[in-house]
Amino acid sequence: MITRRTMLISGAAAAGIGVLPRSLLAAGAFTSTRLSVVVRGNGPDVILIPGLTASREMWNSTVAALPGYRFHLVQVAGFAGDPARGNASGPVVAPLAQEIVRYIIANGLKAPTLVGHSMGGLIALMIAARWPTRAGRTMVVDMLPAPAAGLGMSVAGLRPLVDGLRDSLTRTPEGRRTLESLIGMFGPPEQSARKSDADVVARAMHDIAVTDLTSELPHITTPLAVLYATVPGAQFDTATVDRAYRSGYAATKHAKLTRIPGSGHMIMLDQPRRFNAELKAFLPAAR
Repeated sequence: MITRRTMLISGAAAAGIGVLPRSLLAAGAFTSTRLSVVVRGNGPDVILIPGLTASREMWNSTVAALPGYRFHLVQVAGFAGDPARGNASGPVVAPLAQEIVRYIIANGLKAPTLVGHSMGGLIALMIAARWPTRAGRTMVVDMLPAPAAGLGMSVAGLRPLVDGLRDSLTRTPEGRRTLESLIGMFGPPEQSARKSDADVVARAMHDIAVTDLTSELPHITTPLAVLYATVPGAQFDTATVDRAYRSGYAATKHAKLTRIPGSGHMIMLDQPRRFNAELKAFLPAAR
């Protein structure tokens, strides 16, 4: 059975929440062809990074529930109707991490809190491990440091499969139709008019599948929180998911693992009260 966790694809926006106004675009010298950032609120800095195919609008209810912070909402070029631009070729995930670090430096942010969902969680973890002086607290939402482990495989074992899958999904008419249908399947109805770029999605999926940050976890020096979802009757039972997260994050002593039962992959939308409570408890004090 194809699931959100198996395909590593997240949905996008919560229903009924409008597009953020252009007047709130981040100020400063930063420009990027790979992502854009909208800033809302005042207080300690929090960077919110969405997952695969998702719009930054997925965080709107979270921002509304947690006043007293300056939220920086990232939109990945090529997702949710945004043109591919700088993500039109080559790797996606690692360059996005580099661009967010460049954004932090350009805007003079002092160790902002990073919160990332799914692919965004992998990016947040990458920043915390590779640029530890640029990241503050880090929250990863429903993502392992080696996503292949969530499928019970190693990166070496999975790479030939995902190499072939990426090529078949992007280089044949049948593959592209399959990929388009998958994107439509996992995106919510309200996003149907703002489809993600299929090539960007395929390359991002490949990047996710072949990334393994396990050996880099000891480089993380700031608090790390990991929220993960379990659902009765899912492909992997609760005990299996618990083991995967305990094993996946065993290399760092900074990780606090919290299971969110009865939730799908998008915890902030499926269990908003619980998610907001966990995030509020993790963030520094609001102003």
